[in-house]
Amino acid sequence: MADRRSRSVSSRKQPQQARSTELVAAILDAAVQVLAKEGAQRFTTARVAERAGVSVGSLYQYFPNKAAILFRLQSDEWRRTGDMLGGILADGAKAPPLRLRALVHAFIRSECEEAAIRTALSDAAPLYRDAPEAHDARAAGKGIVAAFMREALPRATDATRALAGELITTTLSEVGKRFSETQRSEAEIARHADGLADMFCAYLGELARRRNQS
Repeated sequence: MADRRSRSVSSRKQPQQARSTELVAAILDAAVQVLAKEGAQRFTTARVAERAGVSVGSLYQYFPNKAAILFRLQSDEWRRTGDMLGGILADGAKAPPLRLRALVHAFIRSECEEAAIRTALSDAAPLYRDAPEAHDARAAGKGIVAAFMREALPRATDATRALAGELITTTLSEVGKRFSETQRSEAEIARHADGLADMFCAYLGELARRRNQS
């Protein structure tokens, strides 16, 4: 008897959980649209609720304010970027230069495809820049890059690898941000990514040669 009641409660919870998941997804999708169209300054829960086709009260059940929505969007962005970084740089089946080249192409393309939302989230950064999750995301990214640098420059010093990783990630981030401010064609994206990858690979190659000659 107890088992039947437990199964009955569980079966009722599943549709409710599915509806909740769908509603949260609809809210976040609407938030992306509002953020891209209106920007961070005009981003409000009312606009998001209207775009999602739900009441503001329903939205507040999952996100108590606009900062919570923005933080969720940014957290999802950190996760996607981290997954991309780890998936490409940790692929031991490919040589480090090939991994680095693949990362540059993937990152530049991602920056161009999501330029509007990235810009708006950047404008809203003061709301969550110092959150523990932000520190965790940065630390995770640095760890992935550090592990890659140990493979790419096995004979280099820790200081050399750390500097190389910082220069590459900072340059990639800044170039990607500025490059994506203007709408780009497929040919432009490929050409700029190739040029940036050539520069990074040449830099790592030179560091490796210097260490081998010392």
